Amino acid sequence: MTKKSTSSTSSKWTGMVPVDDTALAVTDTGGPGVPVVYLNGQFATQGYWRRVIAELGTGWRHITYDERARGKSKRSADYSFDAAVRDVDAVLAARSVDRALLVGWSYGAFVASHWASRNPDRTVGAVLVDGAFPHDWLDEAMEQRIRKLFRRMGWFLPLLRPTGLTPRMTAEQQANSNIEIGVISRERELGPVLDNITVPVRYVVASGTSFGSRGDEQERIRASLDTVIVRNPNIKISAKLASNHGAILRKGFPAIAEAVREVAALDREAARKTRPAD
Repeated sequence: MTKKSTSSTSSKWTGMVPVDDTALAVTDTGGPGVPVVYLNGQFATQGYWRRVIAELGTGWRHITYDERARGKSKRSADYSFDAAVRDVDAVLAARSVDRALLVGWSYGAFVASHWASRNPDRTVGAVLVDGAFPHDWLDEAMEQRIRKLFRRMGWFLPLLRPTGLTPRMTAEQQANSNIEIGVISRERELGPVLDNITVPVRYVVASGTSFGSRGDEQERIRASLDTVIVRNPNIKISAKLASNHGAILRKGFPAIAEAVREVAALDREAARKTRPAD
């Protein structure tokens, strides 16, 4: 039986949520609407979602937060992917949310897919924005390319930290995080996670490049969704947009909001079908 997709009504709240050795900066608009939890890009902050939130409006309960050492959140000794997935639980528990709809962009799409796969009874569904593609793009040459890129940027990253444009992580920590997501992206790793998802998932996909990519690398990565959709009918592409990876939240917010509405409608329809007859 499909469970109720909302939690107890909450008033608007902004504050810090302690977890492990750190604390996360969280914003919760409150209200009785379906809770929507937004999961950021790898080094992005919760402010990136403002256009999507405005497009959806006040009928939803919007919950955003900065990941460890990003935005206003505190530093940590653990920047692993597993920690990022655990942090979803910490935020939901702190805000007394039993069941939520997840929206993740880039790195956040991987977090959302893993969390939805592990917690089907607590997930309304997920919208994955240009991320969570099962493709073996990481090899030794790519790993060295990533490390070289972040070493080159290492001298000016600290200068940008006061602006909030870069995380409070070292260049090496950022490179390690990037490499880890390459491992998690491998078909043998991510494929079973996506196959295991039993709630509605809608992808919103860009068509341009991402930072550090070359040629048609990004399009080859996105093409890996074709076999996923064949294997799992819960997963579909909602839209493919004429936008590159970095601009998709800015240019594609109407399509992302529409995918959220679609996922919520599918959940309501499933609840209606499983409701006992009068």
